[in-house]
Amino acid sequence: MLRKIRIAVAWVVFILATLLVLDFTGALHVWLGWIAKVQLVPAVLAVNVVALIVVVLLTVVFGRVYCSTLCPLGIMQDGVSNLSGRRKGKKARFRHSRPVTWLRYGLLVVFVAALVAGISVAVSLLDPWGSFGRIAQNFLAPLWRLGNNVLAWFAERADSYAFHTVDVYVKSGIVLGAAALWLVGLAVLAWWKGRIYCNSVCPVGTFLGLLSSAPVFRVSIDESKCTKCGLCEKKCKSECLDSKAGTVDRSRCVVCFDCLKACNFGAIRYKAGKTVVVGVGTTNEKQEAELGEGLSDQEKRIEGKVNKKGMNRRNFFTVAALAAAASPAAVKAQQVERILLKVDGGLAELEDKIRPERAIPVTPPGSEGARNMKQHCVACQLCVAACPNNVLVPSSKLAILMQPEMTFERGYCRPECVECAEVCPAGAIKKITPADKTAISVGNAVYNRELCVVPRDNVACTECERHCPTKTISMVPLNAEEAAREARGRPRTPILKTPVVDPTKCIGCGACENLCPARPLSAIHVEGNVAHHAV
Repeated sequence: MLRKIRIAVAWVVFILATLLVLDFTGALHVWLGWIAKVQLVPAVLAVNVVALIVVVLLTVVFGRVYCSTLCPLGIMQDGVSNLSGRRKGKKARFRHSRPVTWLRYGLLVVFVAALVAGISVAVSLLDPWGSFGRIAQNFLAPLWRLGNNVLAWFAERADSYAFHTVDVYVKSGIVLGAAALWLVGLAVLAWWKGRIYCNSVCPVGTFLGLLSSAPVFRVSIDESKCTKCGLCEKKCKSECLDSKAGTVDRSRCVVCFDCLKACNFGAIRYKAGKTVVVGVGTTNEKQEAELGEGLSDQEKRIEGKVNKKGMNRRNFFTVAALAAAASPAAVKAQQVERILLKVDGGLAELEDKIRPERAIPVTPPGSEGARNMKQHCVACQLCVAACPNNVLVPSSKLAILMQPEMTFERGYCRPECVECAEVCPAGAIKKITPADKTAISVGNAVYNRELCVVPRDNVACTECERHCPTKTISMVPLNAEEAAREARGRPRTPILKTPVVDPTKCIGCGACENLCPARPLSAIHVEGNVAHHAV
């Protein structure tokens, strides 16, 4: 029963955490935001005292249940390990192993040092919540968005606006590659050795292992019932149970209850109190045969019944993939629509914009600047997913690798939107109101005359001035001749003017850069502020 409850809770948390990461509307965060906030590293960075107390109490009382029920990366590894165990003859493939102490505690020391020093790359790579977020964003989010676009296509034919189409594109090739390597590595380790990553690499698992060395509730072995058959050891994916010595390394035990299910004699219990060490004894020939072959007939019958029930992870991802690829006609319609959007009045093809090289990255309003972002962000990509204007993308720069930065090829940061601040669980982007946002300068607009269509093509353009929400940009005549024409008043043709930026008013929203008609580089772009300031 305990194992079934644990699996049910883990399934619910995993599905809800996945939906939270995939949600591009920000609506689910109102109900599911707690999942991100109870993750250990974001809670530490955000100084979320309530979440920290909950995690610590759970660990001290029940052992490392956090790893088996609340950590989506750990649950994902359980799924891969379970699929590996379903292979013929591989249902009991584990054996007790000694902990790699130097690696576990060495990585924990490195992680804590990186956390204190603000070395964001090391923190982001080792944090399990951030790793799960990046994996889900890079590999499941495209399928999720394609499925949404298919539904939007059908809804449009039914004169409904229940769904709207969203862009599906690779936001960072480097981050995609890093997520792919991490996913493959985790999958290989989980397929081969179950929870080896959690118990040898993950600093969160190591830290919780210190807290769970003597929990109130623990696995207990009844000496009078145990026959030392070894089935419990073969089912322990943490490889922390030594059936011969009758000991359990609780610093590595994730409280999955697989050993309880494996025991045919009811010798293993999960209860309060001290562990009873197994006495010295011998096994009969039948038990030795079972030890060599793997599972007993009774175990196989139970496994068969369990396998026929419920939905496994393979079914979940298969359904998601089928939903995303449901209508080839819908995909073709989206391709035609994208082509039409790139045509200027049906006369000329519009060239895609190129991201400019910024001397200082632009970080979101509420992040207070690059330093605070580096010290607190775990690169979980929640803000990237929730941004409705496609402004936030994972950075490819080494210093802030995988952390969000603002770019304006597909949209600009609208003054009324504070979605990124609402979803951040780590305190990297602090909560602000729309009123606060309009008074925060995250960067300054910089004008490049050589790229501007006014002097280059001798055409009138005031797009940057017209769309600036803070009236930072004003227009002045292109040259003395145009100034003289303006002085004479009411000319027959538009006066050619170029923009002038007032840096004391600019908030760095990127509207000017996004709406500038110059291609492929905008004639005006935003440079980030090292520290955000009020305007």
